[in-house]
Amino acid sequence: MRKLAIGTALSGALALAGLAAPAASAAGTPDLTFAGVTVNNGKPVVVGISKAVTVPVSYTLTRPKDLVIDQKKTFQAVILYRGTLRTMPNELDPEAAPSCTPTATTDTTVTESCTETITVDPGDSLFEAADATTWKAAGLYAHADGTVSDDYLHNETDVTIWGNLASANVQRAAKVTVNASPEPAAKGKTLTVKGKLTRANWESLKYTGYQGRTVLLQFKADGGSYKNVKAITSGTGGALSTTVTATKSGTYRFVFTGTATTAAKTSAGDHVTVR
Repeated sequence: MRKLAIGTALSGALALAGLAAPAASAAGTPDLTFAGVTVNNGKPVVVGISKAVTVPVSYTLTRPKDLVIDQKKTFQAVILYRGTLRTMPNELDPEAAPSCTPTATTDTTVTESCTETITVDPGDSLFEAADATTWKAAGLYAHADGTVSDDYLHNETDVTIWGNLASANVQRAAKVTVNASPEPAAKGKTLTVKGKLTRANWESLKYTGYQGRTVLLQFKADGGSYKNVKAITSGTGGALSTTVTATKSGTYRFVFTGTATTAAKTSAGDHVTVR
């Protein structure tokens, strides 16, 4: 599990686990309301094997007017987690403090519009196939206090988390290749179209074959638009192979429409001249 990055005083706070989100504010817990949480503009978070993905998060926070959140001793943020707050196999948190702008004030409360960024790094943030699933968003508040010197350390941290505020689908990135042969082709003869469907493996940090998935073969005649030709199923190692009759010059491609755990992907096109 990654450690909370928004403040060193909170390092390891979430490792306490077992922190159930209260139905109402407990004694000593500020009355905070996180609302309108949106993760990645409502789109799936698609992660490959090497490039870190930046995920924008926006929400509205309503807090007591007399509560100062300085992100030094008092902290608030939205985090992502999978599982439950009681048993949290993995979580993702912002690398920097949220940016909040007041939008409304009453005698007792302040409402703010907040944005933050969560960086998802394969191999550092995501470790296993189970991470490709629906994650939940949670609002977090923490108060940290302590004394540190060369010879003495005392630290106290109180953490409150309000879970299940929104959801975000984290998916593996996919790759699809295509190759039609022979090139050029004789009209009326058989063309063989091959390719491969692979997806990100966060354990090995490689793209590995995705077997047993439906992939569409599409064809675009010169000057025309793509149309479905047939659906095939990926074989061992994600292999794709089918045959068609060469009728006119044009471009072939494979289209994978995606699954709950793996993002959709379309191959580049392979042009074949028919004579």
